[in-house]
Amino acid sequence: MVKQLVAAQNDFFATQKTKDVSFRKQYLKKLQQEIIDQEDAICDALYADFKKPKFESLATETQLALAELNYAIKNIASWSEPEKVSGSWSNFPSKEWIQPEPYGKVLIISPWNYPFLLAISPLIGALAAGNTAILKPSEFSVHTSKIISQIIRKVFPPEYVTVVEGGVEVSSQLLAQKWEYIFFTGSTKVGKIVYKSAAEHLTPVTLELSGKNPCVVDKTATISLAAKRIAWGKFINAGQTCIAPDYILVHQSVKDALVDNLKKSITEFYGEDMEASNDFARIATGKHYDELKTMLKGEKVLFGGKFTDNDRYVAPTLVDEPERDSAIMEGEIFGPVLPLISYTDESELHPIISKYPNPLAFYVFSSSKKFQKRLMDRYSFGGGAINDTVVHISNKDLPFGGVGQSGIGGYHGKHTFDLFSHHKSIAKRGTWLDVPLRYAPYTISTGLMKKIKHLF
Repeated sequence: MVKQLVAAQNDFFATQKTKDVSFRKQYLKKLQQEIIDQEDAICDALYADFKKPKFESLATETQLALAELNYAIKNIASWSEPEKVSGSWSNFPSKEWIQPEPYGKVLIISPWNYPFLLAISPLIGALAAGNTAILKPSEFSVHTSKIISQIIRKVFPPEYVTVVEGGVEVSSQLLAQKWEYIFFTGSTKVGKIVYKSAAEHLTPVTLELSGKNPCVVDKTATISLAAKRIAWGKFINAGQTCIAPDYILVHQSVKDALVDNLKKSITEFYGEDMEASNDFARIATGKHYDELKTMLKGEKVLFGGKFTDNDRYVAPTLVDEPERDSAIMEGEIFGPVLPLISYTDESELHPIISKYPNPLAFYVFSSSKKFQKRLMDRYSFGGGAINDTVVHISNKDLPFGGVGQSGIGGYHGKHTFDLFSHHKSIAKRGTWLDVPLRYAPYTISTGLMKKIKHLF
């Protein structure tokens, strides 16, 4: 089946229909309307998968996707125009430009933590750029995958866009095919498998991976506000956010105040009986739920720590001073568990932060501009924020992506269009003048040649 779908998309792309901007816009508008019509059903599916609160489903899934669609529909014509560049003297007379063109058939593999947004958002850019696409949603968010499949079937002919559902075996079959571009969101472990498969055909990739994201709170930070913003960024989607703060490095002098304010903020968000809150999601998979339980064994819990097996509920949890080689500090936590590690001098930060590969996100809470700048300049990370968390993802003009172990490539807004476009360079020469300088036999001296190199 997979081979037939890929062959059908090859044939469809060869018709050149997707290079017509009006064709692309027509289908993006259809997708936009279908998401609007199905928005409540999408939210219901997300709730069925892991009790995602409707507000979060709207704010972090459907409305972000609709905003991306609206932006692409408004700007696709201008994005698709050739970009004129200044001509060089060596090509005079000429006109020169950069022309974006689609790669061809694209494979998009999306994850389970934001199963609607992280499937649809890259798809929007791929289609805006003129590609065809096969979308493989996560098998762990079955209800959301099902409604994505229904939406795509209603809007697109399968030779243009189609959804292939299934597990690891299906993913392996898809990765065995030749693609013109692969976009993957998920773990670093699986990202390496995708990258290796892509290398067989020299296929370009975007890998949106994970990382152990530090959150540094120094003694000059506004603690009450820092606590509220950290708690929001950490516990939204029950901590299953790739750019959530993974651990806090807090100055010893303000640690107690931060802990008290974190407890206060969490309780204000979710109430005294957090398990009964309609505003707190559940862990999406049983496997990860079990991993979180294992992580907490033997740790000093300052707050939370409750688990409910039949509901995959993990309470918002604060952990005090875990050992650096503990399970909780080995890799990304990806759940509502937040360790706090104290420091007394800035020099203590680097050995901890540098222990881990480049994080996907980096956060600093401080009133000192010099401290902010030192940390932002020193460390390499995908993206980040000063005196807040997660919010950098909301700006369509900021590319979102990782670096090193946390990923390859960045997208959002026009950056997604550019990501899924090959930018080809074209020079159009005039015919009324042809300077003989470049042709053999070469009569110009090498000394003079060195002096005129700036013409090229």
